[in-house]
Amino acid sequence: MLLPELNFPKIKLKSKLVNGVTQVFDIVRKDYFVLTPEEWVRQHIIHFLINSKNYPVGLMQVEKLAQYNNLKTRADIIVYDRDFKPIILVECKASTVSIGKDAFDQIAKYNFSLHAKYLFVTNGLKHYCCSVDYKNGKTSYLKDIPEYINS
Repeated sequence: MLLPELNFPKIKLKSKLVNGVTQVFDIVRKDYFVLTPEEWVRQHIIHFLINSKNYPVGLMQVEKLAQYNNLKTRADIIVYDRDFKPIILVECKASTVSIGKDAFDQIAKYNFSLHAKYLFVTNGLKHYCCSVDYKNGKTSYLKDIPEYINS
């Protein structure tokens, strides 16, 4: 499978072939996963957060169970602060999937119980980041994900 170059810094992934299927090593989950177009994007954003934005790998969870009403869903990536409160919630789509209202509705559902400060939606080519002000009920779009500040 030929995967596109994404709008993230290039990364080197540890990979292996299992029964003719490429798997890549996820440094957060510490295991190999099938390299799908969405996993390609997920791995890029994980490495971007760690290497470019200084988020500690130990404060990340991938494919984390999130609950919305009685539905159990899986958030692609959640980054926590040192008090284990969600800072960033990330929704990854394959590069062939356009980012629209559905993606924002999906991340909003995931964030219903999490209350992350920042929401980030990406297909690897286009990225959207917003800050959520829960007190005033406002959302502001940002140019980029803020850098991690050790507090």
